[in-house]
Amino acid sequence: MPVHQNEDLPSPFGDPSSIFSDSELRETAYEVLMCACRSSGPKPLTFVSQSERGDRDHAPAAAATASLNRSLTSAAKSKVKKALGLKSESPPNTSEEDGKSSGRRAVTTGELMRVQLRISEQIDSRIRRALLRIVAGQLGRRVDLVVLPLELIQQFNSSDFPTQHEYEAWLRRNLKVLESGLLLYPNLPLDKADSSAQHLRRIIRGALENPMNIGKSTESMQTLRTVVLSLACRSSDGSVPESCHWADGFPLNLWIYQTLLEACFDIHENTAVIEEVDEVLELAKKTWVILGINETQHNNCFSWVLFHRYVTTGEVENDLLFASSNLLEEVDKDTKATKDLFDSKTLSSALSLMLSWAEQRLLTYHDTFHNDNIESLGNLVSVAALSAKILAKDISHEHNRKMKETDVACTRELEKLNPSKHVSRKQNKAFPSLSVLARQTSELAYTEKKVFSPKLKRWHPLAAGVAVATLHACYGNVLKQYIKGIAELTPNAIQVLMASVKLEKDLVQIAVEDSVDSEDGGKSIIREMQPYEAETVIANLVKSWIKIRVDRLGEWADKNLQKEVWSPEANKECIAPSAVEVLRIIDETLEAFFLLPIPMHRVLLPELTSGVDKSLQQYILNTKSGIGNRNTFIPAMPELTRCSTKSKFHGVFWVKEKSQVTQRRKAHVGTPNGDDLFDIPQLCVQVNTMQRIRIELGALEKRIVAILSSSKSATDHDTENEVSLKFKLSPAAAAENIHQLCECIAYKLIFHDLSHALWDGLYVGEVSSTRIDHFLQELEQYLEIISSIVHDRVRTRVIVQVMQASFDGFLFVLLAGGPSRAFSLQDSIIIEEDFKSLTDLFWSKGDRLPADLIEKQSTTARAVLPLFHTDTEHIIQQLSQLTREIYGSSAKSRLPLPPTADHWSPREPYTLLKVLCYRNDEAAAKFLKKNYNLPKKLTINK
Repeated sequence: MPVHQNEDLPSPFGDPSSIFSDSELRETAYEVLMCACRSSGPKPLTFVSQSERGDRDHAPAAAATASLNRSLTSAAKSKVKKALGLKSESPPNTSEEDGKSSGRRAVTTGELMRVQLRISEQIDSRIRRALLRIVAGQLGRRVDLVVLPLELIQQFNSSDFPTQHEYEAWLRRNLKVLESGLLLYPNLPLDKADSSAQHLRRIIRGALENPMNIGKSTESMQTLRTVVLSLACRSSDGSVPESCHWADGFPLNLWIYQTLLEACFDIHENTAVIEEVDEVLELAKKTWVILGINETQHNNCFSWVLFHRYVTTGEVENDLLFASSNLLEEVDKDTKATKDLFDSKTLSSALSLMLSWAEQRLLTYHDTFHNDNIESLGNLVSVAALSAKILAKDISHEHNRKMKETDVACTRELEKLNPSKHVSRKQNKAFPSLSVLARQTSELAYTEKKVFSPKLKRWHPLAAGVAVATLHACYGNVLKQYIKGIAELTPNAIQVLMASVKLEKDLVQIAVEDSVDSEDGGKSIIREMQPYEAETVIANLVKSWIKIRVDRLGEWADKNLQKEVWSPEANKECIAPSAVEVLRIIDETLEAFFLLPIPMHRVLLPELTSGVDKSLQQYILNTKSGIGNRNTFIPAMPELTRCSTKSKFHGVFWVKEKSQVTQRRKAHVGTPNGDDLFDIPQLCVQVNTMQRIRIELGALEKRIVAILSSSKSATDHDTENEVSLKFKLSPAAAAENIHQLCECIAYKLIFHDLSHALWDGLYVGEVSSTRIDHFLQELEQYLEIISSIVHDRVRTRVIVQVMQASFDGFLFVLLAGGPSRAFSLQDSIIIEEDFKSLTDLFWSKGDRLPADLIEKQSTTARAVLPLFHTDTEHIIQQLSQLTREIYGSSAKSRLPLPPTADHWSPREPYTLLKVLCYRNDEAAAKFLKKNYNLPKKLTINK
C-alpha cells in the first residue's frame, strides 16, 4: 500500500512548546488525572510503597513491556472501538502461568495510564504519596476545590527528590502551571489592575530565577497560597464560586486533556489504539471537573487527536479517519444544543484545520486517490462535510476567515475550466465568461455522475450528490464575487444570472436522481446546497433601482415644493406646477419599470407603488405647512358681561370704537403664522392640486391593471382589487388635505379676511345702521373668485364650508360679539332679515347651492334666532328651569353659572345666558347682576 509522506499539522489549540515540554505536559496531565481519581471510580488508586514494588522495579524490560499492554478488562472487546469503527484485536490466548513467567501485568488502569504517559514509578510513587497527604489534610473537600500545583508545592521540598536540580525543575513546572492557569490563560478574564495577579507575577518571576525552598509554615508559602487562592476562587459576578479555576482556561485545559487522550495510542505502534481504550477514556473523563471539559469538547478534541494521528502517520490507517468522522457526528449533535462561545472557539479552530486539509485532498481527488486508498475517500468526504456543516453553525471570526480561504481554493479549482474553451472569440463577446463557466460546470457534473460516482457509491451512498453539492458551492462562491461587482441591471448580468439558474437546476436534478433510493429522497443533500437565488438577486437589483428613483422623486418634490407660490396664473388648470412635475415623474418611472427586462414585474410592483405612495404622501403632507385650521381663525370667546340699562350706541361711541378695531382684531383673531398665511386664491390652487393628484392616481391604477392583465403572467382575476389597494396613503392624505383646505378657506375668509366687515362692522353700535349688506358684498366677491378657480368636483365642498363658516360667524357676532354689541327685542326683525339675505346669497336663485342643503346647514342658526325676539322674562324662566334640571336642589338659592358649551342651542343654558348678556333691557341686566354678579359691558352717559 502506498504511504503518503508524513506531515504535521499545526495545533488548533495553540503551541504549548514555548511553555511546556512534552514530558512536562505528560507529568502535569498525570498529576491532574491522579487528583481527579483519588477517591472516585470503580478502581480507586492506591498507594504502593517502593519496598512493596521493589521486585517489580527490577523485572526484565521485555517482561515489563509485555505486561504494559494488558489490563484487567483486556479480554473483553472494546465498546469504544466498536462504536467508533476501530479494529479490535483478539485477546491473546496466554495462560495464567504464561503470564506469571513473562513478568507482571498491569493491575489497574492507573498503572496503564502511568505507562502510557511514560511516568516513572518513582514519580508515580511521589505523586500518590502527596495526594494521600492532601486528602488526609482536606478530608471531604471536593476535587474541583483543590488547586493541585499549590498543594503539591506545599507538600514537597528538595529532600523529596533525588537531586536539587530535579526538585528545581519540578518546582518550575508547577509554577508554570500556576502561571498558565491563573495569569496567561485564566478561565475568567483578569483585570489589568488586579493586585493579586501582579503579586503572583512577581512571586513566579522570582521563583523561576531563584527557586524557593518552600515549607508548610514559611511566610513565602502562605503568601503564595493567599495570592493563588484569591485568583483561582474568583467568580464573574463576585459571588462565592462553586469551584476553583486553575486549569480550566483555554487552551491550557485542552493541552492537558489532549495529552491524556494521546494515551489511547499504543506507545510501540503509533497507528494502533490500545484495547484498553474504554478504561483510559473513563479515567480521562474524571478530569472534566478540573479542566472544565464537557461532552462536546471531549468529542471535538478526541476527533482531532484521531485525525491528527491519521495524517502524521502517513494516512495508512483508515480506521482512525473513520473514527474521527464518527466523533464529528456526535459533535454535530452537541452543537445543536449549545451556543457556548468557548465551544465555538475550540470547534472552529480544530474543524477549520480538518476541513482545510480535507478540502485540499478532495479538490484534487482525481490525483490523490487510486485503487489502493480509495476506501479513505468516503471517510475523508464525511470529515469534510461534517466539518463544514458544523462550522456553518459556528459564529466565530476564525470560522469566517477559514471559510474565505476555502472559497479561494474552490475558485482556483474552477479556474481550470477555461471559459474560452470550445467557444470562439466572437462567441465569447456575445456570452459572458461566467455563463460559459456555468455550462462547463454542468458538463463536469454529468461526467462525475457517469464516471466517478458508480465507483464512489460503494463508499458513499450519495456520491454524485456530494460531488454536485461541492461543485454547486464552488460555483456559488465565484457567482457571489461576480454579483458583488454588479452595480445595475444589464443584459450581461441577466444572462449570467439565468445561466446560474439553469446550472442549479441541473445540479439539483443529478442530486435528486442519485438519492432516489435514499431514505429522505435526497433532501439532506439538497439542504446542503445553498440556493443561488439568482431571481432574488435580480429582484434586489430592481429594488435598488426603485429606491434610487423613489429617493430622487422625494428629493425633487421637497426641493420644488419649497419654491412653489401656488399661483392661479401658473397654468389654465390652476394647479401647482410642482405637482404637475411630480405626477409626470411618477408616470415616467412606472413606464420605465415595465420596460425593465425582468420576468417578475407583478411581484416587484408593490415595492414601486409603495415607494411612490410614500413619497407622494410626504409631498401632500408638506403642503399643509402654514395653512392652519378653523381654530386658527375663530376669535377667543369674550368674558361674560351685562348691558348698561337702556344704553344706546351713538355716533360718538362708534367713532371712539373704531380706533380700537385693530387692537380687537389682534386680540380676537388667532393668526399664529402672521404674514405667512396663504391668501384665498392660493388655497384654492392647493385644493385643485390635491384633487388632481386623486384623479391621476385613479387613472394610474387603472393603467397598471391593464398592463398586468395584458401580460402573459396574468392569471389572477382579482388583480384590479389587489392593485387598487397599493395607493392608499397618498389618496387618503389628499382627501384629508382637501377637507382641511376647505375648512381653512372658509374660516380664514370669514374670520380673518372679512373680519373688518363681520367682526369689526356688523351690529357694532346701532343695529339698524350696521347691517350685513357690506359683509355680503365682499363675501360675494370672494365666492366669485372661488368659483372661478376651484375645480368643479370640489367647488361645492368649498362653498358649503364657506356657508357653514358664515353661519358660525353670524352667530358668533350675536352671541359673543364683545362689548360693542347689544340687542333689543325690536332688533330681532333686522337680525332675521339679515340672516335671510345671507342664506339667499348662497342660493342665488339656484345657481350656487340647492335649497335643501342650505336648509340643512342653517339648522343651528334658525333654531337660535327666535331667542332674539323672545321676551326677557321667558328666557330667564327657561334658563332657570334648565339650570335646576341640571344642578337639582343646589340651584334653588342661587343659580350657578352654566359651563361654556361647544355648540349653540335654544335648549342649552349657556346659549340662553349669552342672549341675556347681549339683551339691552333692565330685566336682563338685573337678573345677571343678581344671580351672577356680571360686570357691565359699557359705561355710557345717557
